[in-house]
Amino acid sequence: MELKRVVVTGLGALTPIGKNIDEYWEGLVNGKSGSAPITYFDAEKFKTKFACEIKNFKAEDYFDRKEARKLDKFAQYALVASDEAIKDSGLNLDTIDKLRVGVIWGAGIGGLETFQDEVLAFGKGDGTPRFNPFFIPKMIADIAPGNISIKHGFMGPNYTTVSACASAANALIDALNTIRLGYSDVIVTGGSEAAVAPAGMGGFNAMHALSTRNESPETASRPFDATRDGFVLGEGAGALILEEYEHAKARGAKIYAEVVGGGLSSDAYHMTAPHPEGIGVVAVMENCLKNAELKPEDVDHINTHGTSTPLGDVAELKAIKKVFGEHAKNININSTKSMTGHLLGAAGAVEAIASILAMKHGVVPPTINHEVQDENIDPELNLTLNKAQKREVKVAMSNTFGFGGHNACVLFKKLDE
Repeated sequence: MELKRVVVTGLGALTPIGKNIDEYWEGLVNGKSGSAPITYFDAEKFKTKFACEIKNFKAEDYFDRKEARKLDKFAQYALVASDEAIKDSGLNLDTIDKLRVGVIWGAGIGGLETFQDEVLAFGKGDGTPRFNPFFIPKMIADIAPGNISIKHGFMGPNYTTVSACASAANALIDALNTIRLGYSDVIVTGGSEAAVAPAGMGGFNAMHALSTRNESPETASRPFDATRDGFVLGEGAGALILEEYEHAKARGAKIYAEVVGGGLSSDAYHMTAPHPEGIGVVAVMENCLKNAELKPEDVDHINTHGTSTPLGDVAELKAIKKVFGEHAKNININSTKSMTGHLLGAAGAVEAIASILAMKHGVVPPTINHEVQDENIDPELNLTLNKAQKREVKVAMSNTFGFGGHNACVLFKKLDE
């Protein structure tokens, strides 16, 4: 069976450094930090008092009051980003065969704030179970793609992938394979997360996963820097329209890139820590290259998982050196989490979009906040430190890893006619 070619024809983003694609890209190339003191709740008693929140997001700007009350923020973010991507794609929703359009979406947690608020409200009562009738529909992780499909009438495959921080990348790979195999013509894919809430901050603090750089939150996300002390929690959504190439060509669609491969692996090592030698990361990148039928020397740019944790950053760079050998020094490596923070289940989508835009514009966004060289990191690697670099990018890789040892890797290529 000959596999179909798959291309990206639409993009949408709602991030801590920009509320649409243009703002997001401007923030990336200018090295904008999205990290700031928390405004959603009083974080005074928390170890970490800052996060990468969506700035000035008002649900009423996108939804009527009744609709907004039925949606957790992670689902609101999904609808906003997917609407932008659908519009950007130029799809004619009046004529397209909606049985051939699906929604495959990633979310690592789902409606955490809804769950938190409902349980806290119950705890303050007299024990009588007075729960909001929208409690369950707002909370479940699969409600985001459900709402996207309901809004637009898309009747193809519809589900959520849940693999912690690899969730959106898993969704992208599932979308790629669904179209490759001929089951759908178009898939709306991506991921969303909204965990900047007491439960999210407190839970990650208890794990010692978050930076506590409260005196300088804007510089707290510092991947690869010797003084890094944990990731910065972020929120938002990224959406991509994946489309079968001939279908896109027939309608004269704008094409950003071809999705040429996806790889998956498991660390099979520890609940939260990476294998120190990055064995699972080596496997996922090799699997992705094999799936794409590309050689290591074909890759120009890697947007790393790069969360700014002491163990994770070193393990990933060791894995890159093992897979790419001497060519690793020729690759522009970066971590856009230095600007957006860690968007958990949405990370794979917003970072894939960053890689695609780097390809489109011939500019690799920087890894900001780097001040001190880590003796465990090869200084010859080009980590695109502190300033964007012009670079023709023909092939870009995006890495995403999740608690539980879930690894996902996606490869994008400039369209080869």
